[in-house]
Amino acid sequence: MHGEHLTRHCHGWTDDMTRQRGLGAGMSLSAGASRWPPLSPQEGWLSNGRLVPRFRPSRWERDYHLLEVASRELLPGEPVPLLKSRREISLDEALKLWAAKRLEGWRPCEAQW
Repeated sequence: MHGEHLTRHCHGWTDDMTRQRGLGAGMSLSAGASRWPPLSPQEGWLSNGRLVPRFRPSRWERDYHLLEVASRELLPGEPVPLLKSRREISLDEALKLWAAKRLEGWRPCEAQW
């Protein structure tokens, strides 16, 4: 499932660290996941049919997590989508943005570029 790296726990973190940082509070986690956040994140893609944001880890240290969110617009007949925006945000911001987009009807998709 695309984007599951944003909501999946990693065995390298303890439950105490999770409680101390407040990560994962109120989130639905994938079955079998027991800890948060992942130590080896992957990128995730969403699409609304026209715009495609890619969530990609840019700086991932034990206590410092940043993701680059690059949004592009799919243009008919063009091989490469047009870059609309690119920014670096915290893991918490990325989780909130991913959840908001999913509530708006955005769907996970395959890599677009």
